[in-house]
Amino acid sequence: MTAGDEATGDTPTESAGGDARAGAALAGPPRAVVAIAAATVAVLLVVSPWYGYHRDELYFRMLGERPRLGYFDTPPLTPMIARLSTTIFGDTVVALRIVPALCAGALVVLVALATRELGGGRTAQILAAAGTATSVLPLVAGHALLTLTPDLVLWSAVTLCLLRVLLRRDGRYWLWVGALCGIAAYNRDLIVVLLGCAGLGVLVAGPREVLRDRRLWAGALLALAVASPNLVYQATHDWPQFQMAQALKIDEGADNRAAFVPLQIVLLGPPQAVVCVAGWLRLWRNRRVRSLAVAYPVACALILYSGGRPDYTGAFLLYLFAAGCVMAAGWRWRGALVAALAVNAVVAVVVALPVVPAASLAGTPVAAVNEVARESVGMRDLAAQTARVVNGLPAGERAGAVLLAGNYGEAGALRRWAGEFGLPQVYSGHNELWWWGPPPEGTRVVVSVGYPPAYLGTAFAHCGAAGRLSGMPGEEQGVPITVCRDPVRPWRELWPGMRHYS
Repeated sequence: MTAGDEATGDTPTESAGGDARAGAALAGPPRAVVAIAAATVAVLLVVSPWYGYHRDELYFRMLGERPRLGYFDTPPLTPMIARLSTTIFGDTVVALRIVPALCAGALVVLVALATRELGGGRTAQILAAAGTATSVLPLVAGHALLTLTPDLVLWSAVTLCLLRVLLRRDGRYWLWVGALCGIAAYNRDLIVVLLGCAGLGVLVAGPREVLRDRRLWAGALLALAVASPNLVYQATHDWPQFQMAQALKIDEGADNRAAFVPLQIVLLGPPQAVVCVAGWLRLWRNRRVRSLAVAYPVACALILYSGGRPDYTGAFLLYLFAAGCVMAAGWRWRGALVAALAVNAVVAVVVALPVVPAASLAGTPVAAVNEVARESVGMRDLAAQTARVVNGLPAGERAGAVLLAGNYGEAGALRRWAGEFGLPQVYSGHNELWWWGPPPEGTRVVVSVGYPPAYLGTAFAHCGAAGRLSGMPGEEQGVPITVCRDPVRPWRELWPGMRHYS
């Protein structure tokens, strides 16, 4: 394929293009793409223990101890990955990060395959793989076990199948779309954003004939069948995901909207953003895939309206980047683009991965822009500092004391290192943990981490400050530790007032 072929990627006829793509698919991705994916996995595994657990990882580890079809604030897939990882590989931070690293490698291959599906040759596929592997968002998702981690892989796999439906007119891939969407619903119900926006794009821009394929409806039924246990859980628990979405909109919506446009550039990187623009234009000019060009701005509008996080567009940006690489492989100034991508790779590694020494992280630009980095430092110290307060209690009180955590990160940290530091049982009114119930009736002494002292003063007869958390660059810095005694009402009456979502 010539540079000109890579720049346009248009095939002379539908059947010839379909045969060419089918033959290429059987050949597999170029070895260089596989090598880039393998190197990405290796680097992520090497750096995986350099900071420590992210607060969400500690929470998922905690949820995984109680397997369920769903939790109030998250479907069960990511907690189940945490459970399986700790069971198979051990209860360590490295064990939790094996699956994310593998997901990052898979994502690199999927973006390269999407590039090939859009007509990109070897150069374009390698460019797509390298640009994906050195972008902030895939590196962050590959470093820590977040809900974002399986989302990017599953959404990108769905996108690849949609491309094959649209470009090859191969309706068999509707069944794969259905199966993958059903699985994705166990991670986040946001998969409906991708499907809805792509579907609207097809209705507006075509090709509408793909909607007449009976296999589309078979795929829809398959998605419902696979996702039905999760949907039943949601329906029988008053749709908690909608309640959480509303809480997040109120709590974070304004900040998310303000950061949305800048982060569309930062999530992959400025050079990748330029390629994404070219990719959008390429999709728009090809009527077979114009629907995906329509889908991206529609998704942006929905996410802005709902106050959702900017990274919800991550999978959309990746397919725009894949399309843009088909164009970029034929640019005369491709060398300048490669140089820019190399510079961006260095910046992305510093921003996304734990290469800045933990002791120096606070106050750096990395801590300001990368929430995963700053919330991965000091979680064990949180447990250690709490343990010092617990151990300072009189022996009689220490035996019957419990811990009360203000948020799930604190609860997860206290739970993870309870054995090492001899900590008592932890309770929390945050998100899913509220449903686990209050301390036993008769519990008189509580060591609280994170609950406002003013509130605790209304719930207990006696409360005293025991210190504040220190040495942490994240939101736990300065959080109060309070010792309280003698609840003023039974725990079953106090517990509703301790419930909060975010």
